[in-house]
Amino acid sequence: MSFISVGIDHEHAPLDLLERATVVEDQWGKVLGALLANANIHEAVFLSTCLRTEVYASIDRFHGAVEEITETLSNVTGVSTQELTEFLTIHFDRGVASHLFQVAGGLRSVVPGEHEVLGQLRRSLERADEEHAVGPELAELFRRSLVAGRRVRHETTIARGTTSFAQATVAMAQRELGEELNGANVVVFGAGQLASGIVRNLVTGSAPLASITIVNRTPEKANALRDELADPRIDVKGLDDFADVVKAAQLVITAVESMKPLLLDEHVADHRGSLLVIDLGMPRVVSTSIDARSNVRRIDISALHDTVQAALVGRYDALDQANAILDEEVEKFHEDRRSRGAAAIVSELREYLDTLRLHELERRANDLSDLTAEQYERVDSLTRSIVAKIAHDPTIALKEAAGTDRGQRLADATRTLFDL
Repeated sequence: MSFISVGIDHEHAPLDLLERATVVEDQWGKVLGALLANANIHEAVFLSTCLRTEVYASIDRFHGAVEEITETLSNVTGVSTQELTEFLTIHFDRGVASHLFQVAGGLRSVVPGEHEVLGQLRRSLERADEEHAVGPELAELFRRSLVAGRRVRHETTIARGTTSFAQATVAMAQRELGEELNGANVVVFGAGQLASGIVRNLVTGSAPLASITIVNRTPEKANALRDELADPRIDVKGLDDFADVVKAAQLVITAVESMKPLLLDEHVADHRGSLLVIDLGMPRVVSTSIDARSNVRRIDISALHDTVQAALVGRYDALDQANAILDEEVEKFHEDRRSRGAAAIVSELREYLDTLRLHELERRANDLSDLTAEQYERVDSLTRSIVAKIAHDPTIALKEAAGTDRGQRLADATRTLFDL
């Protein structure tokens, strides 16, 4: 079986399409079930974030798998196959590891080196494992990508400075508001990993904020974050009673999943001052209708670009080092995979041939009954030598071609010929 990845990402697809193709995490199990119902897909891991919606899979036929994955993504997102196909990014076999390791290393992110992606990849693997959708080979690919991602951040300076969405978001707010952020009331929607990072950066930032209100569906997570930070400026509100704090806010940041907008025009209708709204939701959780209000500015993920470019100054050497590390880790993965693949089929072949040898000796036991123990040992040794010579050339061919398309064909032929 070969690896394939099929999906859309922020480097090749418009933000509007990424938004419509986003699948919230509690629906990932449904997607995995739909993927495995296809004939050409044997294992699958599904990832959907604000930057990418991708399927990683072990497959039989390339073209058949691409069609099945595209059709499945269309069915679960409501985006037509024609529109998806226009922006699809597809990687096959060796290219899948290179792509995934780049994603894990943070080199395919809006903020290079950002660490949130490691948690996203880990959760996607865990969910696939819970759904019994992933096997040893694909799971190993993901585990090795996580190791490579951590190594990049440990051995290079790519993880210094503004290297997360949280940091980039707060830096963008500071750039947009300037002195207006001093003494400001801030509202953060969400209490997950991204939202928590934003709150932490707001607490430790240079701007002396007046208040930080966390708005979340489940107050337990928000309260836990408030208690952890132990900052008297932090308050917690539920989704049903956040309107009043928004009216008094100068900055609102949304970092929460929702299939429908949460912040509506009615929530800012009575706002008399200036308000900056940063919407990190995907799909968007802020209604675009607020754009009509002269005192309200709404910006989204695409606006992070300028902040990121400023943060990258002086870090291009780190990007080169990160690429070199990831190339090394990809090659190690492929070498280990070749070794594992060859070892398995060679072991099966040799075991099969030796079983035939022993069965034949047993079948001819009466013919050999008059041999002495020493003579029987010579016969046994001779048959072992013959079997080893028969297996030698196939073993060399399988080992040398392991991990390639030719190696896969040889392995399939060997299994067919010897009924392994």
